[in-house]
This record gives sequence, structure tokens and C-alpha cells, in this order.
Amino acid sequence: MAKDKKQKNGAEKPAEEEKLKIEALEADLDKAKEDLEKEKNDYLKLLAEFNTFRQRTADERKDIISSASADTIKGLLPVLDDCERAMELLKTSKDEAAKEGTSLIYNKLFAYLKTRGLERIEALGQKFDTDFHEAEAMIPVADEDKKGLVYDVIQTGYLLDGKVLRFAKVVVGQ
Repeated sequence: MAKDKKQKNGAEKPAEEEKLKIEALEADLDKAKEDLEKEKNDYLKLLAEFNTFRQRTADERKDIISSASADTIKGLLPVLDDCERAMELLKTSKDEAAKEGTSLIYNKLFAYLKTRGLERIEALGQKFDTDFHEAEAMIPVADEDKKGLVYDVIQTGYLLDGKVLRFAKVVVGQ
């Protein structure tokens, strides 16, 4: 009987050791799974942050380029104004070459700027709109229908890609 107890105790001991080893391995596996899940989440967060950074950088680059082109186009607006004034003065002139040359220069320059997103703000006869017009003066008008309308354009206004680059300076009927 003593021999049977020794065999039973001896057989139970290795089974118990194996059970402890299995529990330890399962605990290690659970810890490894938790670590893997944490690393996966950290990776996904980092990837999302990188995509946000990349998009923000692209937007900033686009804004810088847009701002630079807006400044360049804004610097060319006085040239357009001079061409318009010259064409007005040349309407009464008999010099056809001057008329044609000035018109050609103006049309080429405006066509190029139009391809870059420049649009003229049509103001004459339109309802005064503070989003597009800047009132330089107000004149009394007898006709009630003409009150609040743009009576004259002092300086042409322009939009660049749908945003006001320069407000139209206008005279408004009152």
C-alpha cells in the first residue's frame, strides 16, 4: 500500500506541474494577445495621424501656392485697369492701330488671367451687394426702381476662384 501511495503522489506531481505550466503558458499567451492588440491600436492611431498630417500639409501647400498666385494676379490688376482706361480714351481716336493693339494686349492678358481663375465682378445696374461691392459714393435718383442699384463703376472688381480678390468700387443710387 505504501508503494501505491508513492506511485499516486508521483503521478499527481507531474500532472500538477504540467497544469501549472499550461496555466503559465495561457497567461503568457493572453498577455501577448493584449500586447499585440495594444500595438495594433497604436499603429492604427499613428497611421491616422500621419494621414491627417499628410492632408494638412497638402492643404497648406495648396494655400501657399494659391496665395502666391493671388498676389501675382492682384499686382497685374492695375495693368488691366490701365488697358481699360486706354481703350476708353482710344474710342474717340482715329488711330486704329492703337485701338487694335491696346485691345489685343488687354484681351490676351485677361484671357490668360481667366485661365488662372480670374473673373470680373459685373456691377453696373446690379443691386448693391456688400459681399462684392464697395460704395465710394451715393447719388440721389428720382426713379424708385433705381434706388439701391449700382449707378456707376469707379474701379472694376474681380473674383479669383470664386473669392473676392478686389471689391468693385461703385456709385450707388439713393
